[in-house]
Amino acid sequence: MVAPQPFFRPRGTPFSVLHRVRALSRLGHTVDLVTYPFGESVEVPGLKIHRSVRPPGVRDVPIGPSIPKLLLDGPLFYRAWSLARRAEFNLLHSHEEAGVVGARIARAAGVPHLYDMHSSLPQQISNFGHFNWAPVRAAFRAIERYTLARSDGVIAICPELEEHVVASGYRGPVAMIENTLDFDVPEFSAAEQEELRARLGLRGHPVALYTGTLEEYQGLDMLIEAAPAVLRRVPQTRFVIVGGTSPQIEHLRELAKGQAVESAFVFVPAVPPTDVFLYHMIADVLVTTRSRGTNTPLKVYQYLRAGRPIVATAIRSHTQVLDEQSAELVAADPAAVAAGLVRVLTDSSRAQSLAESAGRLARQRYGEEVYLERLSEILDRVITAGPRMRALA
Repeated sequence: MVAPQPFFRPRGTPFSVLHRVRALSRLGHTVDLVTYPFGESVEVPGLKIHRSVRPPGVRDVPIGPSIPKLLLDGPLFYRAWSLARRAEFNLLHSHEEAGVVGARIARAAGVPHLYDMHSSLPQQISNFGHFNWAPVRAAFRAIERYTLARSDGVIAICPELEEHVVASGYRGPVAMIENTLDFDVPEFSAAEQEELRARLGLRGHPVALYTGTLEEYQGLDMLIEAAPAVLRRVPQTRFVIVGGTSPQIEHLRELAKGQAVESAFVFVPAVPPTDVFLYHMIADVLVTTRSRGTNTPLKVYQYLRAGRPIVATAIRSHTQVLDEQSAELVAADPAAVAAGLVRVLTDSSRAQSLAESAGRLARQRYGEEVYLERLSEILDRVITAGPRMRALA
């Protein structure tokens, strides 16, 4: 498996890679994971981590396309190529931009190639805004087309991506496996929940909570702009934002100061993955205000599993999983976000209905059994068929 990410870090794609590895382990496979020289090691039966060399001057890697990521990919691909030449594997499993080199390595090694598609590469360029120039987008479209044409199977993480793969002309096996799996989700006692509320100064306050990265496309500026209207109706509300880096937190804190609502916001830097679920437990409403994109964020599945009412912007990232029964869907603007939060915080029957529907959806459609079944099926199809070139129509 080749994953061009810091592994492990508590953010979207590394979470997805961890879920794949844990699922493969439960299915009886061993995994040699080639990844960046950054991140925490994790213990999974059958997993061996191979870290690539750190280029001089590169001390970390941000989320999204960047020059450091480009510099890191060279040593990563070289490490993957070296490993494939001296060891025997029955499959090469690549994530994101590693697909383009993974396809070449798999062909040289005589093994099938499974491409784990977390996003459309040209769309990722557009979403992040970095290097969002026509020639760069065209190059990434060519890379994506090349990768698909040389993949023996594709995993898409959401319906939008599955549709994109099929529309591209790809005719091989495609599995839609959402980022839903959290093995061994811990249970937290009422005392632990109360202790966290007390530590954050939340006793007696309704809590609107967000967990995840603090990138611009997450739309947290909308949440901050919505806060004054919410506080006029529900004055005791506290907005808890969990995640991000110190500069990102300071930026949002300044925005809150500008809206004169700084005292209503509690900012918590990124916490260990298992602690995220404790934060979900103390929420009266979970919020995701993503402003653009089509890939469903991991937090949506975690929110569903928490069994709390959800307020989400009505964009494709959310609506391909959430509907009006499982979430309060609102337009992507501050006034609509505020109205949705007020509705959930003041209408207990609506909040309870949303919470029950969210929990039910998580159990019925996004459980462990479904995840393992879909992964096992695509593995069987790809490995049994063996390597072969798949041309686009």
